[in-house]
Amino acid sequence: MTLKKYTGVIKMAFQLSPGVLVREIDLTQVVPAVATSPGAFAGAFQWGPVDEVISISSENDLVSVFGEPNADTYSYFFTAANFLSYGSNLQVVRAETGNTNATQDGSGFLIKNDTHYDNLGAAAVAAGIGTWGAKYPGTLGNSLRVSMCINANSFEQANVTTVATLNTVGSTTIAPASTTNINTGDVIVFDGDTTEYEVTADVAGTLTIQQKGKTATDGLVVAVDGTSVAVNVTVKWYYHTEFDGAPGTSPQATARGGSGDEIHIIVIDEDGDISGTKGTVLEKFSNLSVATDAKKSDGLINYFVEHINQYSNYIWWGANPANFDSDVGTITGLLSNAFSHTNRGADYASLSGGTNDNTPTDGELQTAYAHFANDELYDISLIPVGPVSGAVAKWVVDNVAEVRKDCMVFLSPELADATSTTPATDIVDFRNTSANINSSYAVMDSGWKYQYDRYSDVYRYIPLNGDVAGCCVRTDLVADPFFSPAGFQRGQIRNAVKVAYSPNKADRDTLYKKQVNPVVAFPGQGVILFGDKTMLTSPSAFDRINVRRLFIILEKAIATAAKFQLFEFNDTFTRANFRNLVEPFLRDIQGRRGIYDFKVVCDETNNTPAVIDGNEFRADIFIKPARSINFITLTFVATRTGISFEETGV
Repeated sequence: MTLKKYTGVIKMAFQLSPGVLVREIDLTQVVPAVATSPGAFAGAFQWGPVDEVISISSENDLVSVFGEPNADTYSYFFTAANFLSYGSNLQVVRAETGNTNATQDGSGFLIKNDTHYDNLGAAAVAAGIGTWGAKYPGTLGNSLRVSMCINANSFEQANVTTVATLNTVGSTTIAPASTTNINTGDVIVFDGDTTEYEVTADVAGTLTIQQKGKTATDGLVVAVDGTSVAVNVTVKWYYHTEFDGAPGTSPQATARGGSGDEIHIIVIDEDGDISGTKGTVLEKFSNLSVATDAKKSDGLINYFVEHINQYSNYIWWGANPANFDSDVGTITGLLSNAFSHTNRGADYASLSGGTNDNTPTDGELQTAYAHFANDELYDISLIPVGPVSGAVAKWVVDNVAEVRKDCMVFLSPELADATSTTPATDIVDFRNTSANINSSYAVMDSGWKYQYDRYSDVYRYIPLNGDVAGCCVRTDLVADPFFSPAGFQRGQIRNAVKVAYSPNKADRDTLYKKQVNPVVAFPGQGVILFGDKTMLTSPSAFDRINVRRLFIILEKAIATAAKFQLFEFNDTFTRANFRNLVEPFLRDIQGRRGIYDFKVVCDETNNTPAVIDGNEFRADIFIKPARSINFITLTFVATRTGISFEETGV
């Protein structure tokens, strides 16, 4: 057996006496697998954080974070949802527009996201929103109602006043002896009757009431006769049935000799715009503390300001309301009975002033997509751009894909082009003039599909680029990224009732010569992506999607492996180690039909003394990429019966 000589040098530690020194050299490194399907997207949505990258894994996740689509946002929403339906995750940015958050004072105020809230500072937020503000910009925030119960008396207080006049069945007003401890929004009950009544107004000591949960015309169930014996009035927090009991004192405060630090907070979908049902409880926060250093038993923060700001999906805290102590104090510095909220009554706020502007400008979309230019922060491969202009698509190609060199941009023509009387001509004009892209990192399709919008119960046209990028995801799942995503095997478009434009053979010839991939509705066979070109105008192997994606994989994976050679010596050992990393990886790709052949050169021929002295390391990797079949020629030859096939020269 012949042993391969080890050509590296091992420098042994200096030893003063005989002994054995054990060293390890790791030669087991491999080229790592890299993600090939994660997507990136930016657009307009009616809810959710603005100008922040959020990871989305499903359509339900998309709805949860960014809200359902509406008449302004559906083309963006369904582009993202269609991509997700093919089985990958998507990094999503809600583009900043002219939207504002709903606020308690109704003035409207922009808070984009958590980071923006922190950067604004408490004083700026308080001045902008008042006590409460909607978590995110948009008119959905106008549907929010927030209520805070600050003590046990706010929760329920018996016999706060009396009624001394006769009120007949059906009456919708009462005149109690005092309304000092009764607030609009409270619930009241009378002696001898369990029916609860909501106080809807308080004018000059006369309360307007209605049965809780009923219409405004539903008054007293029984007569309230206080003419002979005064009838006591008990006041309850409107939402008292949503909690197990009144707020009290936390164990932390009890241990310090304090009391009454706990509060309840509830968030309601008052108009039903968020949940679809008026009055739906969206969130409940029980037994939060007014102490700035309060914690739960598990160590999580329990100070109501920080807890709400961190965990609520719908509201921000702005400032202390009028009926709440301005300086709530701490548990650490607690003196006996420090938390004394003597003012009965809960704080109610119906938010307003939220606005929508769901038509982002080209500049706003570019700003949103700029997040993805950083390849160290975001690992992405596919960028469907939705219903954007050609200028935005070109910007994303030039400033994201061409800079990163590890992802591809997918775009569609404008709907007007796909539905015109001369669609082939207009689509080519969009490609050459509006988009004007020459890049192997870009892919263009021929149009829009017609699909069902279950959220609004209508059918809508949606750009196809989310689906074409999705076909790449499907290809990754059923084959490999270096297979073509087009054709009847992997190019089926999902959830398409029809397409705005299904090009015939003549139009397909026109489009394909201009690097536009036709999407065709074949009767009985579905809607099919029927081309696999990139938008590279020069003849090259990189004018095909599968080749470009193959090289993205190779470059990304091998570059990742090469990082581990940094700061090593450029010697025979390191170069051999690098080849031993790369060659098995390429053989594996070759075995999976991605390449026909390869060669790795990393030796003294390209690592010359000058290269070594420049602290460089060079490797040349030659690849023969596999090519997809775009054209099939079948030749049928008819022969006379009496001749042999050998006579035909076949």
